[in-house]
Amino acid sequence: MKMLIDLFSTDYGLMSLGVIVFMLGMCVWFTYLFLNKIRLGEDPTAQQGKLPPQS
Repeated sequence: MKMLIDLFSTDYGLMSLGVIVFMLGMCVWFTYLFLNKIRLGEDPTAQQGKLPPQS
């Protein structure tokens, strides 16, 4: 219980909580970004702005 009180009531606890939330958000964002890039890489017709092959 003391740990939760420190987490939500002290300056270092709130900063730690902010860093934890930020890192979890980054994890979700990068997972979404990488999976989207992988999905676009598998289907060549789904890529936008693809340059024609050089001869």
